[in-house]
Amino acid sequence: MTGVLDGSLAEVIAVALLCGGAAMAGYRLVRGPSLPDRVVALDLLTIQGLGLLTVYAIATGRTAYLDVGIVLTLVTFLATTAFAYYIEKGSHPEERRDG
Repeated sequence: MTGVLDGSLAEVIAVALLCGGAAMAGYRLVRGPSLPDRVVALDLLTIQGLGLLTVYAIATGRTAYLDVGIVLTLVTFLATTAFAYYIEKGSHPEERRDG
């Protein structure tokens, strides 16, 4: 059985560091303390998932996973932009004008 952990030392180190970073970002996602912290943690988790996907694509030689990574990056950008818009509009209710 071949996989990422059967590859070179650099691949193993990259996977270990990305998993450690994902664990820390997951902790920040669960603990908060605020909504912007959670949004940044979710964005970081997605980027680290993209890193794992890239390491897997390099280790296996399957370049189709890189196309999936491009789509994931675009969706992450749109989601982060939408969250930022939501946070900005929701954080200053006294500045809204109703007509």
